[in-house]
Amino acid sequence: MPTAILIDGDFFLKRHRFIYGTMKPSEIAQSMHKMCLDHLNWKDDRRELYRIFFYDCPPLSKKAHNPLTKEAIDFSRTHVAAFRLELHNELRKLRKVALRLGYLNEWSGYWAITPEKTKELLDHKISINDLKPEDVHYEVRQKGVDMRIGLDIASMAYKKQVDQIILVAGDSDFVPAAKLARREGIDFILDPMWSHIRDDLFEHIDGLRSVCQKPKRDTIK
Repeated sequence: MPTAILIDGDFFLKRHRFIYGTMKPSEIAQSMHKMCLDHLNWKDDRRELYRIFFYDCPPLSKKAHNPLTKEAIDFSRTHVAAFRLELHNELRKLRKVALRLGYLNEWSGYWAITPEKTKELLDHKISINDLKPEDVHYEVRQKGVDMRIGLDIASMAYKKQVDQIILVAGDSDFVPAAKLARREGIDFILDPMWSHIRDDLFEHIDGLRSVCQKPKRDTIK
């Protein structure tokens, strides 16, 4: 039976940028596809691909005012939005890749100070008046992504469509779905792309492996 590979898109993109630096959407899509093929050809094991599922959200489309400059920003016209849309289009072109989109909860979004500047503020190294426009960013939560991952895992497990699931993710939200899959006889592999995971997560997976390039510096991202 084949292998399904499920990718938490937001996590993947952050880790990919940390490991490889800035790349074009087309290059990232190809890099993701190669990573999945490397999983299928792990050592002497040659696996058949069922499908690659990439979970993400459309880019932010609302308008807001920067709290420092009061400048109006149309997030749908930003470089970040254009990048995400282009990436999604590139993923749709790839064979056996299914794009699963949740949504951004735009109405609960808020402006936040970057972690670096927050630390400097708390250490009294700078004041609020020292902040620059690029020191703040708009925070918005993804909705529906974890639910879609869980539903797809449950569906494939109950329908016996695969006998192995590889999940590219870094947090513990997958644990209930992983438990269900393993009860149904699925071999459940976690790929955190070399990021650290909690020790207690090992009891909920059948294997841990990262096939992408290992970061030169060992840190949690």
